[in-house]
Amino acid sequence: FLVIYGWSNPAIAAVTAKDYQQFWLWAGVHPPISILQHSQILYILQGEIGGNAHQPQLNIQGVSPVLFSNQQLWLVWRVQRLDWSPVIVNTIINRTRLWQQKGNQIKGVQIDFDARTLQLNKYADFLRQLRQQLPVNWQISITGLLDWTKTGDINSINQLNGVIDELVVQTYQGRHTLNNYVDYLTSLNRLTIPFKIGLVQGGDWDTTWQKRLQQQPLYQGEVVFLLNQA
Repeated sequence: FLVIYGWSNPAIAAVTAKDYQQFWLWAGVHPPISILQHSQILYILQGEIGGNAHQPQLNIQGVSPVLFSNQQLWLVWRVQRLDWSPVIVNTIINRTRLWQQKGNQIKGVQIDFDARTLQLNKYADFLRQLRQQLPVNWQISITGLLDWTKTGDINSINQLNGVIDELVVQTYQGRHTLNNYVDYLTSLNRLTIPFKIGLVQGGDWDTTWQKRLQQQPLYQGEVVFLLNQA
């Protein structure tokens, strides 16, 4: 809790999963069944795209295709590099179709890439190319860093309207909330594309900001990164 001159801010509370309905489900995380049952949207890790200096490589990770009968699903790819081969794109497409064949409601794919704030234009070019390579009825979600909207070329992201379908801005790094995340929230009003806020389970969140963001028509709620609880 944040304490100022001996007083705590009652609006700042630990993020409790049961209070939310959208979640990231990462490899090795086993949330209570009750959390999954009341979820509406799940972002499920499927793999990482990395490799050595000369050869990009996709490694499958996370939950194998199973049926989630009541949730809409985003299939997430953790990305370290953007020089993808056609094989990588085809693997993503085939993996997504396996989930569809199980009967799942697939919204699309999410790209989890920490693009440098001063190179958002290059990332935007990659996303335009990816949009052309994926089936037209699959949506694209991306994660984003807090400083993109404050110090980055936000026009590079706003011009992706029609290319990507949402941006999820992360307020945490690793398993912990960034100390100064509030300093960046005002600049989210510069976005002209749908966006969400990414929180980490057990991290800090100022719920007064949640109410303020809900007044913005493009705001679509919070996504909680689930952790294994002791």
